[in-house]
Amino acid sequence: MNQQASVFNQRRTGVLLHITSLPSSNLGKDAYRFVDFLAATGTTIWQMLPLGPTHADNSPYQCLSAHAANASLICPHWVTQQSWAIADELDVSNLSILIAKAFHQFDTYADDEEKQLFSDFCQQHAYWLDDYVLFCEIRHLNFTNAWFDWPEALRDREVDALARIRCDRQQALDIRCFEQFIFFQQWRSLKRYANEHGVLLFGDMPIFVAHDSADVWANQGLFTLDNTGQATRVAGVPPDYFSATGQRWGNPLYEWEAHQQQDYLWWQQRLSTQLDLFDLVRIDHFRGFEACWEIPANCDTAIDGAWVKAPGDELFDKLLSVFGELPLVAEDLGIITDEVTVLREKYAMPGMKILQFAFGSDADATNPYLPHQHCRDSVAYTGTHDNNTTVGWYQEVDEGTQQHIASYLGRDDVSMPWTLNRIALQSVAALAVLPMQDILSLDGSHRMNVPGTTEGNWSWQFSWEMLTDDSQAQLLNLNKLYGRC
Repeated sequence: MNQQASVFNQRRTGVLLHITSLPSSNLGKDAYRFVDFLAATGTTIWQMLPLGPTHADNSPYQCLSAHAANASLICPHWVTQQSWAIADELDVSNLSILIAKAFHQFDTYADDEEKQLFSDFCQQHAYWLDDYVLFCEIRHLNFTNAWFDWPEALRDREVDALARIRCDRQQALDIRCFEQFIFFQQWRSLKRYANEHGVLLFGDMPIFVAHDSADVWANQGLFTLDNTGQATRVAGVPPDYFSATGQRWGNPLYEWEAHQQQDYLWWQQRLSTQLDLFDLVRIDHFRGFEACWEIPANCDTAIDGAWVKAPGDELFDKLLSVFGELPLVAEDLGIITDEVTVLREKYAMPGMKILQFAFGSDADATNPYLPHQHCRDSVAYTGTHDNNTTVGWYQEVDEGTQQHIASYLGRDDVSMPWTLNRIALQSVAALAVLPMQDILSLDGSHRMNVPGTTEGNWSWQFSWEMLTDDSQAQLLNLNKLYGRC
């Protein structure tokens, strides 16, 4: 068995809060204030959702790029404070116009050292940046239509067609590169501040990428596509207790043989980007590295899919040889086979334990989410971004579940969410993570996402007025009490 990443050498607490849920929804002062809050409460992990540029539904799990950042997270005030900026000429109310004007100011007034930083950034990230900005510009010129609906020459990446775009739209492409440069500069400043205050950043990497993404367009041979760019087989999960037809996600799957022939370079680059941004990364749908549920693309449901083996061992052996250690957490929720558990344990990746899944009216002491079933190489959560808040969950469960909780704890004075918060922090799990909503004692109207729905998700924000001195004191006290700070 491989050695666990050094981040898990001590007991830690994390808080789950996406950048968009900050009061300002960007990398400005609220992000730094949030780091201060974490440090003051003995919390050493800030977990967030994927940072990529989203489609119209704003889901961070279906992004236009596996590498690029969502430009809307940029703090406009930071831009106006740069040495090369003329603040009076920059309108902070319109980010895209601000970035375009800031680029011209940078080009005119930045010194040689600053321009060299931009040049170095573009060279260092050329493996994804060149294709990404080209993808975005062509998508803009084609009224945001998906790449597989573009004119054939652009869809198929014909050399002459792409060269014409680069020639005709060079300044627009440069501005898009500059936009990513600005984000990464702001991010590194925030990450440095967090690390200096003892806080590590915990990211999220979906196993699959969106069909309409720069990654699939630029690497069509690595995905299950036909010669027109349409998916032939797509991802999902089979029918189960929760859904008689399963879930058809629609992401193209990986042509694993093509990845093997390239020595998993695409994966090396993808993880490199994530480890540049984060100290720790969660892999969503980890079981897909052992076997994927492949669904023929012409099927409307997931019923007719089949499990197809994936080369998880070979892939992680390669990644381990490149990166030395793998500071990864495996999202291993749902029906997990012994083979998936063996793969996770072989590479010393902690799994996830969700306390909202632990209790029920049909109490079963072997439920793996119950605290007495936890192990050190796991991450204990009250709930995740896909769950209700703990207050909302407790309000909705039946009386039998509430009785099970009280019986399990040996007391009747159950008070949510702090009863469940305490259980998570008590856990033997090396890391315990609380959604910010559970620290703020918020009900179900404040949840982040309702799986299976497409409207009203990913928009929740908190305000500093919600954070009381009492909740901060409780968090600090429990972190001390259970040896997590």
